[in-house]
Amino acid sequence: MTVKAAFIGLGVMGYPMAGYLAKAGLETAVYNRTEAKAKAWAEEFGGTACETPAKAAEGADFVMSCVGNDDDLRSVIYGESGAFAGMKAGSVLIDHTTASASVAREIYAAGSESNISVLDAPVSGGQAGAENGALTVMCGGDDEIFNRSKPYMDHYSKSVKLMGNSGAGQLTKMVNQICIAGLVQGLSEGLHFAECAGLDGRAVIEAISKGAAQSWQMENRYETMLDREFEHGFAVDWMRKDLGIALEEAKNNQASLPVTALVDQFYADVQKMGGRRWDTSSLIARLASPETT
Repeated sequence: MTVKAAFIGLGVMGYPMAGYLAKAGLETAVYNRTEAKAKAWAEEFGGTACETPAKAAEGADFVMSCVGNDDDLRSVIYGESGAFAGMKAGSVLIDHTTASASVAREIYAAGSESNISVLDAPVSGGQAGAENGALTVMCGGDDEIFNRSKPYMDHYSKSVKLMGNSGAGQLTKMVNQICIAGLVQGLSEGLHFAECAGLDGRAVIEAISKGAAQSWQMENRYETMLDREFEHGFAVDWMRKDLGIALEEAKNNQASLPVTALVDQFYADVQKMGGRRWDTSSLIARLASPETT
């Protein structure tokens, strides 16, 4: 029997993720706020473009969503045209949005009332990870539902792990973003220091990248940072959204995040410099700007 899937939200992440489902042989329907993008996806991958999330979700065994924030998520899940209105009993919503843990638990509870299972499953790996089918997925929800859903998430992922009950996936994504923020700032300061000291930045990275300073950010971003090219990944606007979620959650669990709060403000400086759509490695640009140092 052919498994039916729906994908809601065809941004830079969702578009290729949905493509991997179609290429794996799943009968896939899609919805996107910009209808032309859904039609373009359907022409490329042979699926069906739908006018509402509810239409896309009709008859689907699995519904995946990947939108902007808590409010966007509620808008495509609830109401007469929302995904829940079209989903059948026993189906699963897999939400790949990076959102709050509270909205994850809210939607989990709402789904339970209609016998719809929900996993919060934010992803890491950026646009390149989505395009290459190599995302990392952090899930919150029930064991049985996770085990049933994992083979389908595997189509666009290299790692899919259940972290705990509903909300645990979102909490794990917060940890991910907290770690990235500190790493990128440290790498920015190191490269900035090297430049100010008259060192060859590429030679410096060659010397230190096989030791304790090594990181994914160093290996994948140092050259574009040195060249001041910031069109290669996750946008500053989205990073500030994610860090805001983490900082708000920290108020609830009493976590101390001084570096995260500081880097969040550094990203605000980048936004003021016109870098709202620059990728997160653009922190280095702030260090060279006299207005922010």
